[in-house]
Formats: sequence, structure tokens, C-alpha cells
Amino acid sequence: MHKSSNYYRIICNCLLVAVLASCSAWRLPELKGGNFVFGSNVTPIEKIPTKPDKPTTVYIQGKVEKQVPLMKQWAYQINDSTGKIWVITNQKNLQQGTQVVLKGKVSYKSIPIAGQDFGEVYITEE
Repeated sequence: MHKSSNYYRIICNCLLVAVLASCSAWRLPELKGGNFVFGSNVTPIEKIPTKPDKPTTVYIQGKVEKQVPLMKQWAYQINDSTGKIWVITNQKNLQQGTQVVLKGKVSYKSIPIAGQDFGEVYITEE
């Protein structure tokens, strides 16, 4: 077999893996002890504003704790040891206990009841 065709195959395989990985949440292996830091782009959940002034896109990393089916989407509660937040996504295969890294837009939904606001901040995956 020709050397250049081997290099071509390697490059194609790497590109295929990159494309497939970008189509869904990145799943990280189970971690034993300590906090795993994915990179400087990850925002700790406790640092996400509770009432964002403007649309903000963030990366979060944490463990799937709860899952709720919606009409055509899913909601997952993600915990990163600094806090918990709900993520709305089209993905339906995230299992409880799985470590994930998700990218999404921070939103706030106001829920006024008896003169008080019981709204909540959440993320819609991009």
C-alpha cells in the first residue's frame, strides 16, 4: 500500500471523529476523587448569573443528576459540585451519573406567584 494513502486514511479518520464528537455532548470518563477541569472555557455553575442581563453562551461540566422528558426535548439537571442547573436539549441519551460538558445559552424564566418571583435560570443547549 502506498504511504500517501495511509496518511490520507489517518487524516480522514481524525476528521470523522472530530465531526462525530461535535454533534453531541462530550462524555467524560467517571472520575474518582477530586474535581476534573476540562479547560478555562468551563463556567462553574455558581458563577452563572441568576438573572442574566444579556444572552450569554457558556460551557458547563458536571454530572447528570436528573432527567425529565419534555414534548420534543429533554431536561437534565447538571451538578458540578458548585451548584445545579437545568439544561434543555434535544439529546435523549444522557444517563444519570454520566459526566458531560455542554455548551448552551443562559436564560431565565420568571414564574410570578402571589407577588413573588419563583423563576429559575436554565441553559438551552446549542
